[in-house]
Amino acid sequence: MPASLSTARTYADYPPHFRWVQLGLMMLLMLAISTPGYVWALFVRPLQADMQVSLSGIQVTFAIFMFMQAGFGPIVGWAVERVPVRLAIITAGLLIIVGWIGAAYSQSLPALYLTYGLCGGLATGIVGIVSVGFVAQWFPDRRGLAIGLSSGAMGMGAVITTFPISATIQAYGHTQALLIFGTGIGVLCILVGMMMRRVESVAIPKSRQTVAAFGMDQRHYRPSEMLKTPVFWLLFVMMACIATSGLMIVSQLGAIAGDYGVDRMTVFGLAALPLALTVDRIMNGVTRPFFGWVSDRIGRPNTMALAFFLEAASVYCLYTFAHDPLLFVLISGVVMFGWGEIYSLFPASLSDYFGTKFSSANWGFLAVAIAISGILAAPLAALLREHYNSWGPVFHTVVVLDLCTVVLAYFVLKPMHARWTQSAKAPAAAAGGSPAHSTQA
Repeated sequence: MPASLSTARTYADYPPHFRWVQLGLMMLLMLAISTPGYVWALFVRPLQADMQVSLSGIQVTFAIFMFMQAGFGPIVGWAVERVPVRLAIITAGLLIIVGWIGAAYSQSLPALYLTYGLCGGLATGIVGIVSVGFVAQWFPDRRGLAIGLSSGAMGMGAVITTFPISATIQAYGHTQALLIFGTGIGVLCILVGMMMRRVESVAIPKSRQTVAAFGMDQRHYRPSEMLKTPVFWLLFVMMACIATSGLMIVSQLGAIAGDYGVDRMTVFGLAALPLALTVDRIMNGVTRPFFGWVSDRIGRPNTMALAFFLEAASVYCLYTFAHDPLLFVLISGVVMFGWGEIYSLFPASLSDYFGTKFSSANWGFLAVAIAISGILAAPLAALLREHYNSWGPVFHTVVVLDLCTVVLAYFVLKPMHARWTQSAKAPAAAAGGSPAHSTQA
């Protein structure tokens, strides 16, 4: 008799459709947890005016947020491998409530750093790290698509909250917006977390043994083993470069719109800035499953090169046409479409090379690259803007970082990927079988 849902631990213990239910719950959770990072631009000007502080001072909050989201990745990854997934998610929900309510009553930058930055960032990091291992273990046969859907939900989540938060800030102030939405997001996380279950092993259906598995899942690398490989450090450098470039734009989009006067304009009767943020969230959500699906078919390195080149081209166009509100909205959406897929391509790549059993812990180490980017991106962009009295140096820096990552993806990662794939297949061939036919953890 099948085990009960409360005690089941392997794929066979659950109904066939159950993994799709779990993916749906993770997507709902990612929708909720996405808001703190992606609507930060709406709070920058009100908080700056209320506290009478510099732009760079306020943006330290975002740097702390990003560091907490990713900087404690190794510790969070180690912890979530050892506790029930429900406990990890409930903890994240409580942190969001504490962080946003605390931020609502913050009267100084240190208080804001501690609440919105530290608590909010840690909550988002817990959910993001849990999601990678959780989805990779449930969907080893459709890894790029499944991780793309999960991370895509996080990218698109603020679509639901951007206009309501913007309207609440305008009508009642940023304090009420933080109180209302922080409580709502936290409670939703807690309720969803109570329904989630982790699986320990999933067998790949033979009909789904596609390029997504890459024939590498016969071995599962622990973090200590992964850190000794050149391919991990190449992914780390690439992630740091591309994350820095995107976060420089994401964190400053509200300030850029303000300096170009776009925040006072409308497009089709809608305020341009919240509309741009909404379009950005949609594109940021769509790009993750789309490029995840593409990468399952043409390979991660090729997909990375394609997407990051699109990012570089669109950033340059945004710099050129940012004064036009309609083009600002449209091009900023393309910018996010070229950048947001990093949260599906890099986790999927990591599982390709190092297996799924330790995916959350391994992703925690790669996520440190995002933490470094978070520390650099927002304050660096603000300081460049203040020093040169222009956004030009910011945009040019972003384009250079994007193009550097394109070169690394196509000319360094691609040949390294081919060698790794060949070496991974050799032991299985010698044993007379294919690693793609193995049981996955």
